[in-house]
Amino acid sequence: MNKLKKLVIATGMILSMSAFTLNGITEAATTTHKVQSGETYWKIATNFGVPVNSLMEANNATSSALNIGQNLVIPNSTVTAAEKDLMARLVHAEAVGEPYAGKVAVATVILNRVASPEFPNSISGVINQIANGHYAFTPVENGQINQPADAASKQAVNEALAFRGQGNGSLFFYNPKTSSSQWITSRKVTVTIGNHRFAR
Repeated sequence: MNKLKKLVIATGMILSMSAFTLNGITEAATTTHKVQSGETYWKIATNFGVPVNSLMEANNATSSALNIGQNLVIPNSTVTAAEKDLMARLVHAEAVGEPYAGKVAVATVILNRVASPEFPNSISGVINQIANGHYAFTPVENGQINQPADAASKQAVNEALAFRGQGNGSLFFYNPKTSSSQWITSRKVTVTIGNHRFAR
């Protein structure tokens, strides 16, 4: 068994990466984070783009209390960098000009659909889904999703990932001023943010 261990130290973060091969199996990297003043589980989860519940479970946390200098294990994200970028580009296209909370809510709809048996079970599958001959999201159909995402949309995706598994279960969103679908307006509204109504 060959083992390679490398320690990388950055500001406020210790990243310990180990990988070894045994019978052709490679062990994934392990990340730890040293808690800084003013940090919370929520802030750390958002920065790393992992669910806050998973972060607390990985560290056997029974409360939200953190100590400065405490080392936290960061669970491996189940969402790849490419998937985050795809989500951020859709959020940017769908929620341009909308408040930040609305961007987070759009990203949350994508994650809720992945978790729902009514939709494809992957981020790419949800975003590129075709139903009744049309793409589920207009920016996919008109190509706007190919535009790069802004920083706010990228951060909104990370925040939605941190919030994953919580919330009111929104599966849809629409602009009531422009939507002509009676079906979408018949769905139960969960929240209104900016120009969008979110529903399930």
